[in-house]
Amino acid sequence: MKRPRTLHQSLPGIRHLLAFFRPRLVPHRGLLAASTVALVAEVILATLEPWPLKYIFDRVFDPRRALPQSNLSANVPIDPSAAVALSALALILIAGGRALADYASTLGFARVANRVLSDLRADLYRHVQGLSLSFHHRAKGGDLLLRIMSDVTQLRDVAVTGVVPLAADALILSGMIVVMIWLHWQLALVALMVLPVFWLWTVRLTGQIRRAARDQRHKESAMAADAVEAIGAIRVIQSLSLEDHFAAGFLRRNVENQGQDMRTTRLTAALGRSVAFLVAASTALVLWYGSRLVLRHEITPGELLVFMAYLKNAFRPVRDLVKYTGRLVKATAAGERVIQLFDETPEVRDLPSAVPAPAFRGAIEFDGVDFEYEPGRPILRGISFRVEPGQQVAVVGPSGIGKSTLASLILRLYDATGGAVRIDGRDIREYQLASLRRQIATVLQETVLFSGTIGENIALGSDSPTLDRIEGSARLANAHPFIEAMPMGYATAVGERGATLSGGQRQRIAIARAAIRDTAILILDEPVTGLDEENERTVADALGRLSRGRTTIWITHDLRQATRADLILYLEGGRILEQGTHDELMSACGRYADLYASSSPRGVSGRTSHDSPAAEETMQLELAEAPVTQVAAPA
Repeated sequence: MKRPRTLHQSLPGIRHLLAFFRPRLVPHRGLLAASTVALVAEVILATLEPWPLKYIFDRVFDPRRALPQSNLSANVPIDPSAAVALSALALILIAGGRALADYASTLGFARVANRVLSDLRADLYRHVQGLSLSFHHRAKGGDLLLRIMSDVTQLRDVAVTGVVPLAADALILSGMIVVMIWLHWQLALVALMVLPVFWLWTVRLTGQIRRAARDQRHKESAMAADAVEAIGAIRVIQSLSLEDHFAAGFLRRNVENQGQDMRTTRLTAALGRSVAFLVAASTALVLWYGSRLVLRHEITPGELLVFMAYLKNAFRPVRDLVKYTGRLVKATAAGERVIQLFDETPEVRDLPSAVPAPAFRGAIEFDGVDFEYEPGRPILRGISFRVEPGQQVAVVGPSGIGKSTLASLILRLYDATGGAVRIDGRDIREYQLASLRRQIATVLQETVLFSGTIGENIALGSDSPTLDRIEGSARLANAHPFIEAMPMGYATAVGERGATLSGGQRQRIAIARAAIRDTAILILDEPVTGLDEENERTVADALGRLSRGRTTIWITHDLRQATRADLILYLEGGRILEQGTHDELMSACGRYADLYASSSPRGVSGRTSHDSPAAEETMQLELAEAPVTQVAAPA
């Protein structure tokens, strides 16, 4: 994509930002109107500020030089001391009024900016959470974090400290230009003749600053992504003594980012030096030409003083533009990144006709379901089976053949690319997502606990948790004894991701979290893998109680669990090759029987990681055309 090279080419991006934020400003139009009134008052007072000095110079210091055509210079009998005192008082009142107006407008616009951008951050966070898993597999966590936190913060800071002052300065500049032309249009032209030169130079350098700021933002994003990835895998990094390797990579990116920042600083400084020279040149021209006009009695000394004061203030927006150019282009780049994230649409979302799901009985049906993460690379093909309410189903087979994906389709974490998944006879795409997922409980191999207390983590499974329900769920999960032994019981804080607890303890809390949900459908994805024998036995016992009376989909490599299932689905090559009870599949002497016969007496439970999209995408499908052994499932 070709990047903007000039300020003019950057304007579409700025207009896009303004169009994006305009609807968000509507609820705050009252405060915006009051802040705008205060801003206009500041502009008027800033325009009047030099006039008391003009009056003193023309009426007190040399009243004979007052021009007859000037109403403000008309001879009015007044004591010089009183005139000076009144002028000084007027100067104080004008300056004080301007300060109050500036305070009111700055505070008002800042409040609007804070409210709008705080709501924007909340909406962005909610939007990111609603994006499909396929997006999150592609995206980098550090980059998303930078967009939600840093990019929005930069927009807010620049809006308060840059955009509002620049808007005020632009209005003040417009008012002063009008007054200068009214006083003496030829002198006004002399004063403003350097503006075209400034504009051309600014256009040239601003394009370079914008490109440098964008590159720097991309480098900062890459740094954040690397840092989040490394910190999230700190256990692996320390175990393999990779600290120096990752530190060196971060240092390299940090140095690159520092060099890009210096480039932006150099360009901004070059623009500042150019503006300083142009301001000095314009001031010298006005002083030279204005003095000649005073000597020819075409203007008064006070009017020249007004011109000089206006000229000084008129170039303040120019200097401020230089001061804020780097920040403005960075904010524009940050805004574009935020809008780009908002433009991402979930691949899995509610259909316009979706309805809230009724209370599920628990019947699940896969009807010719196909699924692929990428076009032309199928993961599941022609999956068909039916589960009656309350049945226990074991899904077994080699790693990376779509077992976890099959469970994800029930939760609509992905949508099937062919066929249909039905619950209680109705396509799950006809249900609203939230109402669907609220009625399905899950226990995964990789248990994730959140910062907070043990009780709070269990309560996350329910919309209306009570202390009795939390404790009852913990007892069902065999978690109550070890929780009670904790220093603060259910109020004991757990570390990030439950790092202060053992694997077995985390898993039992996850089971309690699923139990308090009290749903008709339960999905278990390798919930006992990686546990020692004692914890595995305790967790398996809890899972047995949890699954009683519920439709349960158990993804497992432990064939001991499969033997107790009402229905076993053997997946291989992206297809169900065999389905039936344990006895029926053993009698069929197919793939399941071979796997069971080759397993150790303890069963196959040595899997170290659950099915992942990456593994499933790389699975070879040479067995895709293998014949299916169909054994009728029990009623």
